[in-house]
Amino acid sequence: VLSSSLPRLVREFVAQNNTSQIKHVIQILSQEFALSQHPHSRKGGLIGLAACSIALGKDSGLYLKELIEPVLTCFNDADSRLRYYACEALYNIVKVARGSVLPHFNVLFDGLSKLAADPDPNVKSGSELLDRLLKDIVTESNQFDLVGFIPLLRERIYSNNQYARQFIISWILVLESVPDINLLDYLPEILDGLFQILGDNSKEIRKMCEVALGEFLKEIKKNPSSVKFAEMANILVIHCQAADDLIQLTAMCWMREFIQLAGRVMLPYSSGILTAVLPCLSYDDRKKNIKEVANVCNQSLMKLVIPEDDEVDEAKQSMTLPAEPISEESLSKPEAASSGESEPLEVWGRSELDITALTQPLSFPRSSERIQVTLNLDGIVQVLDCHLHDTSIGMMTRIAVLKWLYHLYIKTPCKMFRHTDSLFPILLRTLSDESDEVILKDLEVLAEIASSPAGQTEGHGPSDGSDVRPGPVELHVPARAGQLNSSGTKGLECSPSTPTMNSYFYKFMINLLKRFSSERKLLETRGAFIIR
Repeated sequence: VLSSSLPRLVREFVAQNNTSQIKHVIQILSQEFALSQHPHSRKGGLIGLAACSIALGKDSGLYLKELIEPVLTCFNDADSRLRYYACEALYNIVKVARGSVLPHFNVLFDGLSKLAADPDPNVKSGSELLDRLLKDIVTESNQFDLVGFIPLLRERIYSNNQYARQFIISWILVLESVPDINLLDYLPEILDGLFQILGDNSKEIRKMCEVALGEFLKEIKKNPSSVKFAEMANILVIHCQAADDLIQLTAMCWMREFIQLAGRVMLPYSSGILTAVLPCLSYDDRKKNIKEVANVCNQSLMKLVIPEDDEVDEAKQSMTLPAEPISEESLSKPEAASSGESEPLEVWGRSELDITALTQPLSFPRSSERIQVTLNLDGIVQVLDCHLHDTSIGMMTRIAVLKWLYHLYIKTPCKMFRHTDSLFPILLRTLSDESDEVILKDLEVLAEIASSPAGQTEGHGPSDGSDVRPGPVELHVPARAGQLNSSGTKGLECSPSTPTMNSYFYKFMINLLKRFSSERKLLETRGAFIIR
């Protein structure tokens, strides 16, 4: 009956344009057969729905909801044979309808994602055929609803089942390959899930995920102006600290590209980035690749800090004015973009940019003009201070921390001197470090603090009054080539006259003498080295 009478009957109804009778036939096949309590009736109903779809031909698109729903219900049948017949029935329905099934894509995808992990090999084989057919339809169509699909993809991407993960990645690769589908716009929604899949136990799945992430990164490099860097920064910060080497290396490579492509847009995330990057600088040769990429991240991030960051207080006030437009005059003076690989590129604001960092950055005006970024110095100093207090960190990390402090005192001396009182004790304790190189970098920071003109301004200086002499202390020492000029930036030359030390020099010398007095071993082993 199903193989001959039903198709003929349906074709007659189609010729008569008898919609109500067609719906009645589908309803009987669904309710009385496909959804029956008896397995044989369910099998017959599935075959009948497929035959009905074939008979409807192009008109099947008008009845797809009624045809698809009972078949998808059978995907959950306890009998593996019925799940297989459901795959076969849906394959025939989709094959006839082609592009008309796209409005129902989400329910089809949801069903297929479950069958991808089916324990029965025949069911899996049937679902793979249906999956390939659906991928062909999506690839050849320009009507795919990506916006409606993303929430489902975001949910399914966190599956822990290997087959489900493989299914998800295969679909991401397909969608990436379709020119009319811009998946890059929605990358922030799925990036975290992709990095989690990258840690799968299956080498094949890890490789597929690597390929998918690689394709995304290529696209980011081609179109940096359309990338939502800020929305993905914290995702990378988290995965740059992963225990899995592949995840950590991949995330660190992405971080390197983000810093170099997005430039100062990444500055509000500096404290998080440094938390992830600094420990990697002390890795041994077993993690050499991660260490090298982390070093590039660190250097590139450091270059983003500029002397103008020392003058942000006024800019911050102007930025917080309600709906204050950016003047044409200010826009006519853009910073020159460097062609250097590690220099930040010009980055322009996006209205949908959502900057919510672990580091609690300032809010930016949502505008189509260039984003003005405020350096979150407090967060950076807190991270550097924390790493300097941690006795378990490696030598290269300690050196990097001290280089950062020196760099910040050079580039942003006025703002850094607000932190000097809290940093001073740990800088003094670091003189007892086992490494000569660490001590040397520490002394460079202390020398910069002691000689910086920023430390001579009112309101700065050590809080411990017992160590302060009333008035500047003049020492007859050779002038340093790197002496700060009045603008707060390093000059190429310096005056041969004696530099005037600020009150921190006196505090440093008193504390150093006390330290030598209480730690005779320090005096004997490092005294001459430190004094020189």
